[in-house]
Amino acid sequence: MTFQQPDLNTSPKVSDEVRQTTCYMCACRCGINVHMKDGKVAYIEGNRDHPVNKGVLCAKGSAGIMQVNAPSRLKKPLKRVGPRGSGEYVEIEWEEAISTAVDWLTELHETAPHKLAFFTGRDQSQSFTSFWAQHFGTPNYAAHGGFCSVNMAAAGIYTMGGAFWEFGQPDWDHTKLFMIFGVAEDHDSNPIKAGIGKIKARGAKVIGVNPVRSGYNAVADEWVGITPGTDGLFVLALVHELMKAGKIDLHYLAQYTNAPVLIDGETGLLMRDDDGKQLVIDRTTGKLTPFDQKGVQPDLSAQYRHAGVTHKTVMHLMAEKYLDPQYAPENVAEKTGISAAKIKTIAAELARVAFDEAFELEQEWTDFRGETHKTMTGRPVSFHAMRGISAHSNGFQTCRALHVLQILLGTVEVPGGFRFKPPYPKPVEAHPTPHGYGRPGKPLAGPHLGFPRGPEDLQINDDGSACRIDKAFTWENPMSVHGLMHMVISNAHAGDPYPIDTLFMYMANMSWNSSMNTSGVIKMLTDRNEDGRYKIPRIIYSDAYSSEMVAYADLILPDTTYLERHDCISLLDRPICEADGAADAIRWPVVEPDRDVRGFQSVLVELGARIGLPGFLNEDGTPKWKDYADYIVNHERRPGVGPLAGFRGEDGDQFGRGEVNPDQLDRYIENGGFAIQHVPDAARYMKPWNQDYQDWAVEIGLFDAPQPFLFQLYVEPMRKFQRAAEGHGDRQPPEHLRDRLKEVMDPLPIWYPPLEDASVDADEFDVHALTQRPMAMYHSWGTQNAWLRQLHGENPLYLPTKLWQKHGFAEGDWARVTSVHGEITVPVAYQAALNENTVWTWNAIGKRKGTWALSEDAPESNKGFLLNHLIHELLPPKGDGLRWANSDPITGQAAWFDLRVKIEKADAPSESQPAFDPIKSPVAQGPEDLKWKVGK
Repeated sequence: MTFQQPDLNTSPKVSDEVRQTTCYMCACRCGINVHMKDGKVAYIEGNRDHPVNKGVLCAKGSAGIMQVNAPSRLKKPLKRVGPRGSGEYVEIEWEEAISTAVDWLTELHETAPHKLAFFTGRDQSQSFTSFWAQHFGTPNYAAHGGFCSVNMAAAGIYTMGGAFWEFGQPDWDHTKLFMIFGVAEDHDSNPIKAGIGKIKARGAKVIGVNPVRSGYNAVADEWVGITPGTDGLFVLALVHELMKAGKIDLHYLAQYTNAPVLIDGETGLLMRDDDGKQLVIDRTTGKLTPFDQKGVQPDLSAQYRHAGVTHKTVMHLMAEKYLDPQYAPENVAEKTGISAAKIKTIAAELARVAFDEAFELEQEWTDFRGETHKTMTGRPVSFHAMRGISAHSNGFQTCRALHVLQILLGTVEVPGGFRFKPPYPKPVEAHPTPHGYGRPGKPLAGPHLGFPRGPEDLQINDDGSACRIDKAFTWENPMSVHGLMHMVISNAHAGDPYPIDTLFMYMANMSWNSSMNTSGVIKMLTDRNEDGRYKIPRIIYSDAYSSEMVAYADLILPDTTYLERHDCISLLDRPICEADGAADAIRWPVVEPDRDVRGFQSVLVELGARIGLPGFLNEDGTPKWKDYADYIVNHERRPGVGPLAGFRGEDGDQFGRGEVNPDQLDRYIENGGFAIQHVPDAARYMKPWNQDYQDWAVEIGLFDAPQPFLFQLYVEPMRKFQRAAEGHGDRQPPEHLRDRLKEVMDPLPIWYPPLEDASVDADEFDVHALTQRPMAMYHSWGTQNAWLRQLHGENPLYLPTKLWQKHGFAEGDWARVTSVHGEITVPVAYQAALNENTVWTWNAIGKRKGTWALSEDAPESNKGFLLNHLIHELLPPKGDGLRWANSDPITGQAAWFDLRVKIEKADAPSESQPAFDPIKSPVAQGPEDLKWKVGK
């Protein structure tokens, strides 16, 4: 009998309707098609027309359906009725919730705005939240970047006007050698996965530098298992080898960087003309001339002697510094854990691909000096880096070193290299300086966060004390361009530099996985003064879910999930651009909430109007906007430039600049939730120096005027802080910080050991400990997801072969892990592909019992754990009477990855230690099986 194919419906009806919006399950911001049945979400897939993902969608994105239906969703505003941490709340109506917040905040706005500390997590609406805080008048605002990525962002912008992460991407079409440093799998994952697949398909090589071989490093052709915290030393060894061999792009350095700019021999500052333009020696005339003059040929090796002082070029200083034997591979091999032979081989391969495989792209372009070029030179080497090199106390200089390496090879903004995404690159001069001096009832004069140009931009009082509660922009961390969110609670608890009245936080799980010193922070949130009042008097918190932080707030404003609200992924903030196009996107309520919740941004709009914040009211005192959607459409930062760039103007046919279009959101929805304007062909590369790009950027409102600039290998603002430490200028650092500032504020990249190395006994605490985000998770909310939990329901501590064998571990064993700050006891697992002195685990898997609607015996709270219990926001005492922050001394970035521990075998406890008492949750525990029927 022949086989009979069963009668199958191979195209079943998936949905009644498809609604297109933007994913929020990670930082990719992919386009998604949300399939609906009977008004409910039935299925989520990628949008093939979207510029970010082109239809690709990962497990996280598909699992968004479980996020929108999570049992842990908060259902109504809450007011605390028991002690903080008890989880005892009563449900209240929104009018009471809003009125309570208005009562608390109005008096502060009118009398002491600095007593409000407003800090947000990864909310992706920071241009709006910062606008709100600026009009409130508090100096105390920042977002998550200070404990996440500030070293990378600040180093990139000060050096070359942009950085990795959302600022740029490799030239996937032309690169032949791709080198990644410290890249985890949770950010930008779909574009990176697609890009790696694309380049490997045509034979390009991938080199992964990371102590841990997982994710992208697992598919790399070559893995470099570096010792944590030594990436900068490794990079400078590569620089040493390339400079010694003469394998650097001299033409690129002379034309497009400040390598030929002269350094004043007396001050160490860049020499400038009366208009502030940097000066070079023209090789043709031999004369001192501004860098941007037509026909000028800057001389990299020039010297200029005047009034008995010799002035040398930046390039001269770089050669003196990096040809020093201290950077020779033989002298860095032991510290980095990479053999001298390996370092030399990688340097030679970078040089071979960059120069021997260089190519010409047939594209005419005109540079900022007015010179026309028939082709663009391609150097097919590209780099990408993320938190792995950023979250160290030497991370700023490490990131700077990596940018300098790229620039020496001539691989930034050229075909085959690293390419910026609009609106970047922008010189540091195009960014604001920080503002923090406000008056009651008045807005700040400018944005809180910015890029200091020197000591004059520090946010300090006449007595040297900090203006901000997190002590950003002080001598302790002068260039803290993202603030220091990890220091807010501890400083507020200590009343240093002053006590606050209200802590207002959004989507920031600071009582658990987003804080160093977790148990200490919990205590700070619940500590009382002698009069019985809490040391932090009031806490307002907004979240969509019953997280650990909810239990410590006094007033809870329940947020929607990402498919139930309007969001704006804006060119004013963190857009979805690609290197070949300026793009932005929206989210919109594809489903209506089935609970009494409101989008946090709309709540802020109402609070702003009811408090009477300038900027939120019309001249007649009526609210300027009814909700966030109204703000998105009608707000303008500059005439014709608003939160969304697409579909502007009366007919909706303008991009970037144009009058308000009341139908703008509808046009975005019709277009799949995004808008894009492609970069003209002649402007696709060489963006900082390309006249066509500069003119196009002005046309669409990215800039108000062309702003070509030189890459800053030598960062002058750093030299200004260094000079102050040497005793120059009106603003002087305290004595105990002078030596540190002289060392770390070197205007050329340097390497110094992570600060914890000098604060602990490295022989006793001889193991490095790291965390990574898994590809299937994004911050803490992913680990409540019913689908994603099946991938990572618990997290072991991974040990390398050396430590596994040394301590006699076997599968199923547990270990006691101790730092100078704390101790944990956790399950272990074996991983051969791991730096021999490093242990690691997945981050944010561990949960506290009672939270996230999980059962008390959930694996996340019994076998899941955090390394946070081992990390403190302050370094151990050094005997000098001071407690130094466990942060980068330049930017204040939290040094999560400097952690040193010792490890020993332990008897298996009943659950991971430390174990905390369960938290009473305002939502019921979820069912054992999460299921529902969609459609008929």
